[in-house]
Amino acid sequence: MTTVQLQSEINIELEKVLDGVAKLDTPDLEKFLTEVSVLLAQRKVANFSKEDARLLQVINQMLPVSVQTRYDQLTDLRRNEKIAPEEYQELLRLVDQVELADANRLAALIELAQLRHLTVDQLMQQLDIQPPSPYVSTLHHR
Repeated sequence: MTTVQLQSEINIELEKVLDGVAKLDTPDLEKFLTEVSVLLAQRKVANFSKEDARLLQVINQMLPVSVQTRYDQLTDLRRNEKIAPEEYQELLRLVDQVELADANRLAALIELAQLRHLTVDQLMQQLDIQPPSPYVSTLHHR
C-alpha cells in the first residue's frame, strides 16, 4: 500500500478558535480546558525537573467548570438566604471538594518553594499567581 505524507499549515485567527471553543458543550469544554492547562504546564516546565513539572501541574489544576459554577450558584443562594436544605448539603460537599483542591494546591506551592529555596510569596510572584482574596465563610449553621 502506498502512503502519502501530507503536511498542512493552517492559520486560523485566535478569535475564530475562541468562537469554536465557545460552541463546545460543557463536558467537552471542561476536557479542552484541562488539556490546555496540561499543555501550558508542560511548556512552563520544559526546563524544570520532573518533580517541578509534577508540582506545577498540581498548582495549575483547575476545578471542573461545572463544579465551580454550581459552587458559585449555591454560594449565592446561601448568601441571599434562599438555599433549600438539600442544596445546603450539596454546598457543604462542594466546600469540602474546593477546600481539598485548595489544600493540594497550597501543599504543592510550599513543596516547590522549598525545592527552589524561595518563600511561597516569592514563588507565587515568580509564577504570576495572584493570592486569593481573604477567606470569608459563607456557611453558617441554620
